Amino acid sequence: MGKPLKQIHLAAHFPGVNNTTVWSHPEAGSHIDFDSFVHFAQTAERARFDFLFLAEGLRLREQGGRIHDLDVVGRPDTFTVLSALAAVTEHLGLTGTINSTFNEPYEVARQFATLDHLSGGRAAWNVVTSWDAFTGENFRRGGFLPREERYGRAREFLATANELFDSWDGGEVLADPASGVFLRDAGAGAFVHRGEQFDISGRFNVPRSPQGRPVVFQAGDSDEGREFAAADADAIFGRYATLEEGRAFYADVKGRLARYGRTPDQLKILPAATFVLGDTDAEARELAREVRLAQVSGATAISYLEHVWNRDLSAYDPDGPLPEVDPVPGENTVARGRASVRMFRDPLATAREWRELAAARKLSIRELVIETTGRQTFIGSPATVAAAIDDLVQQDAADGFILVPHLTPGGLDGFADTVVPLLQERGVFRREYSGPTLRDHLGLAAPRIPAPTGP
Repeated sequence: MGKPLKQIHLAAHFPGVNNTTVWSHPEAGSHIDFDSFVHFAQTAERARFDFLFLAEGLRLREQGGRIHDLDVVGRPDTFTVLSALAAVTEHLGLTGTINSTFNEPYEVARQFATLDHLSGGRAAWNVVTSWDAFTGENFRRGGFLPREERYGRAREFLATANELFDSWDGGEVLADPASGVFLRDAGAGAFVHRGEQFDISGRFNVPRSPQGRPVVFQAGDSDEGREFAAADADAIFGRYATLEEGRAFYADVKGRLARYGRTPDQLKILPAATFVLGDTDAEARELAREVRLAQVSGATAISYLEHVWNRDLSAYDPDGPLPEVDPVPGENTVARGRASVRMFRDPLATAREWRELAAARKLSIRELVIETTGRQTFIGSPATVAAAIDDLVQQDAADGFILVPHLTPGGLDGFADTVVPLLQERGVFRREYSGPTLRDHLGLAAPRIPAPTGP
């Protein structure tokens, strides 16, 4: 008897400000109007997706000292948007990225416990760390933690938040008819935490929520990030969507679970993935080429190259060759607040690799940026895309995918209407939700309620 088919997990990323969206497309809509969020979320729920994911932007990015042109629409607050979406959806999980460097455990735990109550058990927290002093200037810290300290703070932050979630042990809550005040035993909500990062005590004022704790996600490809996910997360966002790279990442992260007393099914691996659909594979390939050209204009290509070169390249022709001058090493002063900057820790080595690629393929600056930046993960007819997704999941390159469409808010519609039914026919994706909570959607057990602690 063969190995049973794995069930695929699908989620949708509302992309926010970025260079993924094709802004010039006539169907491109607002990234801040609530109607856009509603359309996107309700499409994902209609397709029986596990959850919607919102990224976080704590400061507008800058290029050459000016606000980057892709950031002019702003960054709505994550909790406000997710709380509003809880009222217009019934089953869809609501995942938000919240930073552990600049926030406090009590505040974040209270917000997530509230969201879990408001949504009936659909909240999830993507725990991230900050990486630049530029963002830190907006906060009390006035800077940022060194790399070696960031994950230490994140681990203690999450542990402290869990202590707050668990301070209500799940017992009965009674209401006093005379006063309308909830009555509990004297230990309800009481907590004490003494640690290197946090020294707090008091009483958590939100009763235990439907999931007990929100589902915890982690995004990070470093060794520290993988270890953090293996120890504490319920799911990790992966960067790899090819079979070979995906299987290597999958095996590495899942292989770390045993040392924390966990089994492989207790952590889901969900890479981000883009897609382009067409009636035929050939049509989809042509459309994908047009999408990439729209995503990477000449100005965008020069801007992206400046992330690596750390110098003003505005005089260069995007349809010409790469600069002969080398990148300026050290702190990046041209592009600030850009996640891509930290990806190039050795810009001189990156420049050498890109020059070799450009020479071998006869690529211009723009063509090189299109070649080396994110490309569509799945391209083809609905049948081709459904087969590709299923194959990667069944071969343990992923447990599912977080889809990032190039149009907002309607970019998910075609996938929901054409690819999802084919996955359902294959018997690898749900036709109906099996339970009310996000833990139900992901097949995760409820967190164990520890023995009550307190002062």
